[in-house]
This record gives sequence, structure tokens and C-alpha cells, in this order.
Amino acid sequence: MTKRFAGRTAIVTGAASGIGAAIAARLAEEGAGIVIADLRAENAAAAADAIAAAHGIVAIGVGCDVGDEAQVESCVEAAIARFGRIDVIVNNAGLMTFKTLAEWTPDDWLKVLRVDLLGAAYFTRQAFLHMGEAGGAIVNIASVHAIETSANAAPYAAAKAAMLSLTRTSSIEGRDRRIRANAVLPGAIDTPMLWDNPNIKSGAETIDPRDVGQPEDVAAAVAFLASDDARFITGTTLAVDGGRLAKL
Repeated sequence: MTKRFAGRTAIVTGAASGIGAAIAARLAEEGAGIVIADLRAENAAAAADAIAAAHGIVAIGVGCDVGDEAQVESCVEAAIARFGRIDVIVNNAGLMTFKTLAEWTPDDWLKVLRVDLLGAAYFTRQAFLHMGEAGGAIVNIASVHAIETSANAAPYAAAKAAMLSLTRTSSIEGRDRRIRANAVLPGAIDTPMLWDNPNIKSGAETIDPRDVGQPEDVAAAVAFLASDDARFITGTTLAVDGGRLAKL
């Protein structure tokens, strides 16, 4: 496989498992040094050790609550201390909980928004502060829920929709800094987040097996958008959903 990220460093949030782990593995396979940022430091460290051993690259794990700006700053400092640079940030960490609109409290809303929106905003700020003259790439992992959603997931859908707006603004402000920003919209991906969804479990929402993708499908899209192959692509949104959003 072409080493499109040789000599470069990527931070992937929420990367100890699921889609984030697949993204980190794909970037590592293509030569990137990897920083796995995850809520639990021990999980991040274990995932980093596994990726380093599997792909022969340097990887570190950092415990990071992405909704805490001080922890985001510390994560970036750790990345620079180890690698001396940051070239790619993938904002993947996400939280999805389920209540009706009448049941949501202010704290419930803020719990989701902190992770799903502010986490991406904090890491974007760090990208603008620390990516060098060569610039870099930000890839935000949104969701098809940003476009079409279902009941009982209002904060998640709202945060992911706002993430698309953040991506557009980042692409505009990043242009003179040579920082590109794009978003990916995963559909139904074979992870615990999908199968633990109470709407799926109850049958309120049905999934055609042909619409279920793998984490590696998302990782391939992220690797493209983060690479120089996508050097003229910024401010765009790429659905990785098997055509689910295209259905009438």
C-alpha cells in the first residue's frame, strides 16, 4: 500500500474502538505516526500499542475528554512533544443517547453537545494554532443524522448538523493557512453504537442488511480526504452510507 502519510502525524479521537480504531489503523498502514485520543487512558494506550505492533509505526495513546478544552490542549501538546508536528486531525469521538424532546434536560443536551460538537471545535482550534506552514487536514466524522434523522436523538442529530457548518467555516478560514476541512457522513456501520441503538432493538427503525457498512469503509474515505490526493477538496461532505440517503 502507498505510504501517503509517511513522516506525518495524525490525531484520531475516540480511536480505541469502532470507527476510530479503523481510521487509526488505516492511517498507520499508510505510514502515519498515530495519536489515539480516547476517554480512558488505558484503552488509548492499549490501542496505540496494538497499532504500533501491527503496522511498524510509532503510536501513543492519550486519555482525553474531548469536551474539556484543557484536556484537548494537553493531548495536542503530547502529540507535538512526541512527533514534533501535527498534520491530520480526525474528530471521531461521539456520544449518542436517546430520549424524547420532552424528556431532555439542559444537562442532557450539554452532555452530548460537549462531545459531539465542542470536541471537534476545540481540536479544530488547536489545528489552526499548531499546524505548520505546510498546513494539514481536518476530517470531521458527522453522521447521516445530520441530514435525515429519527425520533429520540435530537441532540446527536443537532450536533452532527452543526459539525457540518463547523466544517464549512473551517474550510473558509483554513484556506490561507493551507488547512483543509471536510466531513464524512457514516450511515449504518457495524459497530456497537448501531446495534445498541434502542430504535434498532425495538424495531422502530429497520436496517436493510445491504445498508450496513464496515468501519474500514469509513476509514478508507477518511484516508482519502486527509491525503494529498484530495488536495483540491475542502468544505465538502462525503456520505459513506451505501446509498442509504439516496433512497426516496
